Amino acid sequence: MAPEARALLIDMDGVLYQGEQALPGACEALDWLAVNRIPHLFVTNTTSRPRAALIEKLGRLKMPMDAGQILTPPVAAARWLRAHVKGRVALFVPDATRIEFEGLEIADLSTTLPVAAVVIGDYGEHWTFAALNQAFRWLMQEPKPVLIALGMTRYWRAEDGLRLDTAPYVAALEHATGQQAVVLGKPAAPFFEAALGQLGASASETLMIGDDIRADIDGAQKLGIRSLLVRTGKFRPEDLSRDIHPAAVLDSFAALPQWWRQHARPVREKR
Repeated sequence: MAPEARALLIDMDGVLYQGEQALPGACEALDWLAVNRIPHLFVTNTTSRPRAALIEKLGRLKMPMDAGQILTPPVAAARWLRAHVKGRVALFVPDATRIEFEGLEIADLSTTLPVAAVVIGDYGEHWTFAALNQAFRWLMQEPKPVLIALGMTRYWRAEDGLRLDTAPYVAALEHATGQQAVVLGKPAAPFFEAALGQLGASASETLMIGDDIRADIDGAQKLGIRSLLVRTGKFRPEDLSRDIHPAAVLDSFAALPQWWRQHARPVREKR
């Protein structure tokens, strides 16, 4: 029998909110977590904005939190780069996200000078043939720079519909260069390992709750973290017919307290 859960990793977009709207019941579920002192960490593949912008948005949605409660791929990547790479870094991320890489030597995207690493995030509408080709040219130089992917999320749901995320562009560069990316975001194991370390919990006593059957559910379960899939955000009914089986499927994050009372470590609820 699996050990009782005592801690949570929680995705954000599609779980707590969608677009600029909090999902129904999410605020109350977060309040329940806080009141009952259940350890949790928010893990998101968002690379289009820094943690400061996420915190500002969450504040508007009545979900206050601080930077130490959020782990993002840019934060994980910046730590990895400081430990493993010396030299200029080419960032294909939105301007606002560049602040998370403060202290590193950042290459001018208009230069052809060699770089030590090429970082690919959710570059959104900035992606053009010229931008993708510039990343390709850098990766073909000698000595070869490291290709870093800020997650491998295939798409996400914006207010106007589905949009491509990071993975398709990383896949194109991997295919063209024959190089394998270092992935520092969901569903890669190093990202989940970093999250567990920051949370101070083992995989067996942690639950991941998310809306992405691959990045959230499959990624976590491959590391031994049980997962809960919510029917919000990018969830689609066909997700349930795949060969990936979450521990449970919840209608939304708002259903977490009830599920926890029935299946996880009991808590002494405060009124």
